[in-house]
Amino acid sequence: MTIIVQLLVFILVIFSTLLVVGIPVTFASPGQWEKSKNLIYTGAGIWTGLVLITGLVNSFIN
Repeated sequence: MTIIVQLLVFILVIFSTLLVVGIPVTFASPGQWEKSKNLIYTGAGIWTGLVLITGLVNSFIN
C-alpha cells in the first residue's frame, strides 16, 4: 500500500511541475488563453482529483 501512495505522490509532483510551467506560458502567450482554457481547467480538475485520491489512499496507511 505504501508503494501506491509513493507512486501517487510521484505522479502528483510531476503533474504539478507540468502545470507550474505550462500555465504561466499559456498566460504569457498572446491569444493562447482562449485556445487552452479547457485544457487548463481539465488539468486543474485532474490535479484536484489526484490530490484527493492521494489523501484518501494515504488515510488507509497506519
